[in-house]
Amino acid sequence: MTPRPPRRGDLRITAGGAWMDGRRLPCVVGRAGIGAKRGEGDGVTPVGVWRLDAARWRADRRPTPRTILPLRPIGAAHGWSDDPRDPLYNAPCPWPHAFSAERMRRRDRLYDLVAQTDFNRSPIRPGAGSAIFLHVWKGRGRPTEGCVAFAAADLAWILARWRAWRRVVIQP
Repeated sequence: MTPRPPRRGDLRITAGGAWMDGRRLPCVVGRAGIGAKRGEGDGVTPVGVWRLDAARWRADRRPTPRTILPLRPIGAAHGWSDDPRDPLYNAPCPWPHAFSAERMRRRDRLYDLVAQTDFNRSPIRPGAGSAIFLHVWKGRGRPTEGCVAFAAADLAWILARWRAWRRVVIQP
């Protein structure tokens, strides 16, 4: 897939960092780098142009984020299905769940603030990869499982300035 070039105002992401509104934002990507997504669990951050369709946050750990995105608190019973056999694959699900799922209410701080992209969402193709989120990082040089991660303050800055016309442009 050849990505479309970024437009002014897009969030542009490369392995070397992210840029939005003239600001450079340090970030980390998947452990297998940026490229063509091969399937669930491959560690690749997918090349492409995506939209953000919602944000979630830990209300017990941080104030309500400022954003125009639909916003939902993360509760103890929230998960995200990553099992291609699950009818709820690549979608929110209850936690615990009968199929493999990632718990959204984590002990670490990675999902204290999360924005979900529309990667593999319309239509959902089982096994093509799930949950490409923008989330809080573990730190510089500590890759994700395929998501894009930022310092918490930078992610809050992005979400506060997000507009419906903006896109997430991931480039190799």
